[in-house]
Amino acid sequence: MQDSSIIKSRLKRLKISSNPKWFILLLFFLLFTLTWRCASVQQPMGGPKDSIPPKILNETPPNLTRNFDAEKIIIEFDEYVKLNNTQKEVSVSPDVEQPINPRVKRKTIEITLPDSLEENTTYTINFGKAIGDFNEGNPLLNYSYVFSTGDIIDSLSITGKVTNALTKLPEKELTVILIPTRQDSIFGKRKANIFTLTDTSGNFQLKNLREDTYRIYALKEENSDRVYNAPGEYIGFLNDSIVLNKDTAGILLQISKGTPRDFRLLDRKIEPSGKITFVFNKPLKNPDIAVIHPSQLDETKQITYNAAKDSATVWLSELTFDSLKVRISDNGKILDSVTLRRGRNEKYDRDFIIQDNLTGNKVTRVKHIMLTAGAPVQSIDRSKIILTEDSIPRTNFQLAKDTTAPWRYILRYNWRPKRNYQLTLEEGAFLGFFGDKNKSVSKTFTMNETENFGDIVLDVNLPDTNHQYLVQLINEKMDFIHRSVPIRKSGKIPFRQFPGGKYTVRIVYDENNNNEWDPGDVYEKRQPERVWYLGKTFIIRANWEQEEIINVPPE
Repeated sequence: MQDSSIIKSRLKRLKISSNPKWFILLLFFLLFTLTWRCASVQQPMGGPKDSIPPKILNETPPNLTRNFDAEKIIIEFDEYVKLNNTQKEVSVSPDVEQPINPRVKRKTIEITLPDSLEENTTYTINFGKAIGDFNEGNPLLNYSYVFSTGDIIDSLSITGKVTNALTKLPEKELTVILIPTRQDSIFGKRKANIFTLTDTSGNFQLKNLREDTYRIYALKEENSDRVYNAPGEYIGFLNDSIVLNKDTAGILLQISKGTPRDFRLLDRKIEPSGKITFVFNKPLKNPDIAVIHPSQLDETKQITYNAAKDSATVWLSELTFDSLKVRISDNGKILDSVTLRRGRNEKYDRDFIIQDNLTGNKVTRVKHIMLTAGAPVQSIDRSKIILTEDSIPRTNFQLAKDTTAPWRYILRYNWRPKRNYQLTLEEGAFLGFFGDKNKSVSKTFTMNETENFGDIVLDVNLPDTNHQYLVQLINEKMDFIHRSVPIRKSGKIPFRQFPGGKYTVRIVYDENNNNEWDPGDVYEKRQPERVWYLGKTFIIRANWEQEEIINVPPE
């Protein structure tokens, strides 16, 4: 702090001390400024972010009140609160004729109840994720206020866990729904009002339930309406209903992304290259796309489907049409018809570029060169594919069609380190169905010596040789399948030349023998196909062969 002598010296320098009026004003200003600087309190900077939800201090009337006759409920918290998305998050079970309208008043929530409550009935007001603190919005999850207009409060409960059917990992903050069988509305427009959210371990608890027969679902929603109605939603369910006459525990729900019942075309468009793409909302078994108009284009069209058969690409012999009408069918049944119109100034330039997979101009002993055309290939002139090794032409390479894509070819060769390679595709090496030819292109590359590859042999023991199983070598994160092998008997399966790293094994109990894992179908009450994990990871080491014994448990 500066003392009065300093203030006087400043006034003297300003030569205004002889004026009492100016002296008083200036003295007041300086004293105010110095005092404010010394005494002002600054808000602390930094520190941990508030992650604690609001705490309930009092409920009036108390929670679990019997013979309830109050007109208003008041819930007090230890901090300022706010309500979010009340129309979707807040529900009353059983339904009331007039919807409740919770209101926030600083640190309290007030609920005015309708005068049409039934006698001898237990009501549950479920807030879901609606309540949060005012500043950070930390939600108070699964808070419920329960009261009874009679002498008894329903007290039955259901507990369980929700996991992902494929990964087996728990699903947190996922909606678990309970619906009486007499009003099962999971597929309709009426949202369920008995629900809760799973915790971080996937566990759930539904409380204060009355004796009844219910169906239970786990729903990973896109629109938070507690109705299974969006194609991207995941659902878990029990095939049988629950007859609730005592506390029930150990319910396991496995969610998966099911197949929509009704076909829908999600997208269709004409690309600048002239190819036409279609995206479906579900896989088809035996799809067909027919050009209805102009009808002459149907005979020469070329169609390819992706592996899941939930999308298609169509190439046409000529691209001068003003509009195009196509019909989509599956197993001979017409699913949809659609018309595509070209813009007045749209021009299409058919794309027949040949692309490769050489990353950083490197090739490995395992990942050979993949040549992908911009359209299906009708023929190849091998004489126009020139491979040189240190400038010396090599003709002993292999060129094979990729069975998963009709426009992709794999070029294999015994690549060697410290050699310079050049691959030239002369014009016309690849010929399309409509007279398209590739332009001449050349690429230089070397062998990648830094990648290390090893072998692993899985000695698989099956519990039942009357069924098919899929033995899948997957990455440590369990989100990528390196290879999937269908087997029906015990034996050894070699996995050769895999990059060094951590892997694990997943077994799919392939019940329908279609060589893939199938999710559940809630409409047909079919559970997801069972999967089993080895439960540990193993390391594939460079230039090393190892063996792992896999004892598959019975179903």
